[in-house]
Amino acid sequence: MKAADAQPLKIEIASADPVSALLIHPSQARACYVFAHGAGAGMAHASMEMIAAGLADRGIATLRYQFPYMEKGSKRPDAPDVAHAAVRAAVAEAARCCAGLPLIAGGKSFGGRMTSQAQAIGALPGVRGLAFLAFPLHPAGKPSSDRAKHLAEVAIPMLFLQGTRDALAELSLLEPVVKKLGKLAMLHLVKEADHSFHVLARSGRNDREVMTEVLDAFAAWSETIGAG
Repeated sequence: MKAADAQPLKIEIASADPVSALLIHPSQARACYVFAHGAGAGMAHASMEMIAAGLADRGIATLRYQFPYMEKGSKRPDAPDVAHAAVRAAVAEAARCCAGLPLIAGGKSFGGRMTSQAQAIGALPGVRGLAFLAFPLHPAGKPSSDRAKHLAEVAIPMLFLQGTRDALAELSLLEPVVKKLGKLAMLHLVKEADHSFHVLARSGRNDREVMTEVLDAFAAWSETIGAG
């Protein structure tokens, strides 16, 4: 399925103006991923489109959506409470558009972290698991695991898809975080990939091969949590 098959939607948010969304719903979908973008690029970025199309080919619908700041063209991310409200509104819209399908929520970098924070504060209705595409454990050059503290309050399965060269998630910090979360968390390491899942030529692989690995891992995990 192609990203061009996406259906445009509008999502109402209680504490902000409506935001745009894109739904890809393959006919044989077995789950829906509520897919939030990263801090610097919106839902229509090429990487977001590639992931959504690839998941559709694997039987997973996606609802991509904008955070309010991105909808307005601002470069400054929303305050957490606004971002959390957007996550909750998107989950509710996905439940309406994909009635009967198990929901997975998360996203790229910032979007994944805002989703996990929202889940930690109060369970997202209908969401069976969280999937993070490059969880931003800390700012580049400032290693810390403080951003992961809230994950202890998440009581549903979590998938961490992380590149081994991710400057925003040093493995020496990320691996203990995931281990401490126990059976609820799974870490899939993508060798030689950075925060955007790019690989260097000397790795012997290309970005397309890496993305295939990421999408296959996502699809396999979704079946283990009853979303298959």
